[in-house]
Amino acid sequence: MEVFSIAKLTHQLNEEIQDKELRVIGPDGAQLGIMSSKAALDLAAEQELDLVKISPTANPPVCKIMDYGKFRFDQMKKEKESRKNQRVVEVKEIRMSPNIDTNDLNTKMKNAIKFLSDGNRVKVSVRFRGREMTHTNLGEQLLNQFAEGCSEVANLEKNPKMEGRFMFMFLSPKAENKK
Repeated sequence: MEVFSIAKLTHQLNEEIQDKELRVIGPDGAQLGIMSSKAALDLAAEQELDLVKISPTANPPVCKIMDYGKFRFDQMKKEKESRKNQRVVEVKEIRMSPNIDTNDLNTKMKNAIKFLSDGNRVKVSVRFRGREMTHTNLGEQLLNQFAEGCSEVANLEKNPKMEGRFMFMFLSPKAENKK
């Protein structure tokens, strides 16, 4: 038994359909009523088309008379088109320490602005080591300063939050910057 898969759906064709009764839809979309699978097959063969089970869970199952090759081609074309228009948004991460120098901070801000203008989200994190853990307020100030520096192209998605030895925040691109 050969079952074809299109767009994550499987369709039974012609002789593979073993149900006693079927609800049949014609090639023009008109309801032809409930009939035996033999009668439906004969009707499809008469028009030189395929009998395809569209809805196997219905009672009785729904079958349509159509040109299955053309249907498959159209479905694959639609899938390809939708994949082409799809854009995967990545989360880029920028790591810093609380005692980062001004020039290093500016460089990291430039990189973040570049990522944001490409349409990606940015996770900015500050890692605290050893005694730096007592000065988490410095990390929060640093993250707020970073968010302020990127405010032209970014929205603050999540405020600075402490988790373990890291404090992080998320920036997302503003609507007009998305490609």
